[in-house]
Amino acid sequence: MAISQKVIGLFKKIPQFLKEVKIELKKVTWLSRQDVWRYTLIVVFFSLAVAAFLGGLDILFGFLIKKFLL
Repeated sequence: MAISQKVIGLFKKIPQFLKEVKIELKKVTWLSRQDVWRYTLIVVFFSLAVAAFLGGLDILFGFLIKKFLL
């Protein structure tokens, strides 16, 4: 019985939690659509740059291993 009482108590707290979440979300300073787009492009660019760099290293080390070790 004690466990079921805890579960019921937990479900009774959900509406209060959701009200507090709504209040806190109103306090958030959201980025503009333009800022989100700009930061997305920056992340994509750097992700591609890092992928190209690591791919280049992979090709280089693969070549060196085949040439000198195999």
